[in-house]
Amino acid sequence: MHIQTRTIHAGYSPQGPSQPVVSAIQPGTIFTHPEKGFDSSNGSYGYARYGNPNRNELETMLANLENGAIAAAFSSGMSAITAVFQVLSPGDHVVVCDDVYHGTRAVLNDIMIRWGLECTYVDVTRSENVADAIRPNTKLVWLETPSNPRMLICDIAKITRLVRAKTPDGAYIHIGVDNTWATPVLTNPLDLGADLVMHSCTKYIGGHSDVLAGAIISRENDTYIDRIRTIQKQTGAVASPFDSWMLVRSLKTLVARMRMHCENAIAVAKFLDSHPKVEAVFYPGLPHSPGHDIAKKQMRDFGGMVSVLFSAEKEQILKEIGSARLFKVATSLGGVESLWEHRQSSEGPRSKTPPNLVRMSVGIEHPDDLIADLQQVLDQL
Repeated sequence: MHIQTRTIHAGYSPQGPSQPVVSAIQPGTIFTHPEKGFDSSNGSYGYARYGNPNRNELETMLANLENGAIAAAFSSGMSAITAVFQVLSPGDHVVVCDDVYHGTRAVLNDIMIRWGLECTYVDVTRSENVADAIRPNTKLVWLETPSNPRMLICDIAKITRLVRAKTPDGAYIHIGVDNTWATPVLTNPLDLGADLVMHSCTKYIGGHSDVLAGAIISRENDTYIDRIRTIQKQTGAVASPFDSWMLVRSLKTLVARMRMHCENAIAVAKFLDSHPKVEAVFYPGLPHSPGHDIAKKQMRDFGGMVSVLFSAEKEQILKEIGSARLFKVATSLGGVESLWEHRQSSEGPRSKTPPNLVRMSVGIEHPDDLIADLQQVLDQL
C-alpha cells in the first residue's frame, strides 16, 4: 500500500464487531503473567518498561513506514540517539557527519568519549571521506541528510557501498541515519542500504509541538537493535502510553502535512534567494544548491527546513527576528506553526554555525502570509 494509506492503517487491526476505529490508551504499568511466568523479554507486556500496547502500535507503524523490521520508541530523540552509541564498547570507533545536530555532538564529546568511544567527524558531502575514515575498530557511521543546520546532503547509497567495500573481513559496520528532517514520507534510508534510522518524533512525526519522543528503526531484527531495545527497557527511557497514542494519531496526517511543509518551504526559499539582504539560502530544493542532484535522487521532495545567511550582524538579527508576526522565535521544528531562530545562540559557545545563520522551520500557514511576514522583517534588517 502507499505510505499515506499505511500511516492510517498500519499497526492496528480491530477484530470482530463493535470495535473502536482507533486504539484506546492503555496506561497500565503492570500486566498479568502468562502461564509460563513473568516474561522479561524485549517488547513483552510484563511491565511497562518492557512493553505497552500503545507503544507497540507506534513501533509497528514506524517500522512499517521506514520499511524496517523492528522499532524502539523512546522518551526523546536524544535518548534514542544515546542508546545507539551506548551499545558500543570502549575503544570502538564511530564516523560522524561534521555538520551534525549539536545535541548529538554533545553526547559524543561530553559523554561517550569519557565512555571510551573514539569519534571522527568528516565532511560527508564527499562520500570518499567516510571510507577514508574507516579504521579496524570502526563499528558505526552516523549520518544526517539534510544536515542540521546547514542543510548539507550526503549520498546514502554511495556511502553505504564505499563503507561495505572498506569494512575489514569478518567485521560489520552499522550505518545509521538521522531521518528527522526528511521523515519516511520523503526518504527511506533503509532502502538505500542503511541499517538504522533515527527520528526525533518530537518534530514532524508529532507535528504539533506537544509530544516529546524518539525512535530507532532497524532494517534487520539483529543483535544491534536487540541491544538498543535492552537499553530502552533497562534504563526506562520509553515513550509513554499517552505520547505513543498521540504520535499514532499525528502520523495519520503526516503525508498531508509534509506536502504543505514542502510547498511552503520552496516558496520561502525562492523568495529569500532573490532578496538583496540575504547572503545565501540553504535548501536542497533550489537547483543551484550543492546537494540538489543527490537530494533529487534520494528524496521525494525537499522538506520543510530552510537555513539562511542574512547580510547583517548577529545582534541585529537577534533583535529583528523577534519582530515577526507569524514566525515564532523557538528552537524546535516540524510543527504546523512556522518557527525560526538564530542558531548559533541556541547551540551555545562551542557552536560551529555561522553567526548570521537563521534556521527556519516553515509551517503550513498560507505561503503568501509567511512571505509577507518575512518581507516586513527584512525591511527593518
